[in-house]
Amino acid sequence: MIDAGELRDRLAGLEPIGLDEEGTTRLAWTPQLAAAEQWFRDQARAGGLRVERDPAGSLWAVPDGAERWWATGSHLDSVRRGGRYDGALGVAAGFAVAERVAGVAVIAFADEEGARFNTPTFGSRALAGRLDPAVLDRVDDDGVSLREAMLAFGAVPERLADASGWLTRLRGFVELHIDQTRELASLSAPAGTVRSLAARMRLALRFVGRADHAGTTRRSERKDALAAAARVIVAADDLASGYDDFLVTASRLLVEPNAFTTVPSEVRLWIDARTPDGERLAEWRHRVEAAASDTGVDVAIDTASRSDAVEFDPGVRAAFGSLPELVCFAGHDAGILAPRIPAGMVFVRNPTGVSHAPDERVELGDAAVAADALCSALARLS
Repeated sequence: MIDAGELRDRLAGLEPIGLDEEGTTRLAWTPQLAAAEQWFRDQARAGGLRVERDPAGSLWAVPDGAERWWATGSHLDSVRRGGRYDGALGVAAGFAVAERVAGVAVIAFADEEGARFNTPTFGSRALAGRLDPAVLDRVDDDGVSLREAMLAFGAVPERLADASGWLTRLRGFVELHIDQTRELASLSAPAGTVRSLAARMRLALRFVGRADHAGTTRRSERKDALAAAARVIVAADDLASGYDDFLVTASRLLVEPNAFTTVPSEVRLWIDARTPDGERLAEWRHRVEAAASDTGVDVAIDTASRSDAVEFDPGVRAAFGSLPELVCFAGHDAGILAPRIPAGMVFVRNPTGVSHAPDERVELGDAAVAADALCSALARLS
């Protein structure tokens, strides 16, 4: 049995890394992430596993002897000012399982959150052969490119395309993760499996107007980039109204020149949309484009990322027995791999539903129930 104490002990060395009074920040390709990776190596060494890094920067802790494995794990990076358990709990539980089930590997995927370069599920996309090498030219808020960050970290961006060759090493992948809703809590269930992931899209919009004096420029003479962005934000949200399972979020906004007395000249906006219906999502994007074209400023719209709806492998789900099944609206590495190999997920009850925030909480007793279910499922699958 995997108990709460074991999970607490495993997490004890990881939780302080990147933690301050505002939450946990472990962005990809940073010293904080490097420190977390040292924790990963220590866990692997204690479990008799050897550590390898794939060409996308993901860490693999693998057993000797076999050439192909069932794997579990998650990620070690975080959003800015995030919580303690998102990703980290899945890796810690993975090591507990790997010590009990022969032939199981543990993976910490690179840059799952995409918080620094807007490259979510970077490592698993590279493994699945779904990553456009053009993302290497993206830059962070300090003007550092992803290519430069990887090089400084000791990774080799020129080998990125080689990551897909590692997929043949896996028989399948099963991920433990916290529930990021209150659904399991409402069911009074400590753990549950995931039937499918919703389709997701992240739009990146750039509005270009003209800087003018805020006090002297008449309405008819203005090209206000921020007012245009505001209209598109409202339109994007209104276009999803009427559907409880269609979630739209204006998640980030950058304004220039961001001065009290100046009409905004440029705005960069990111909008996140999620729904189980992929056709509905495509139509929504088309209508957002139409709304943006009618704002009176120049607008460019790019799809920063997109993931189709994914149904997890029936055999993997069956291996979990009678746990309740959920539909998940978040993106996960397991969902990226699911079209290529057998994959699945098990969730841990989250009483508040809070995630990606310092108040993120789960009971480690619930996590132990999920880890035990994962352990039994992988024993059956192996």
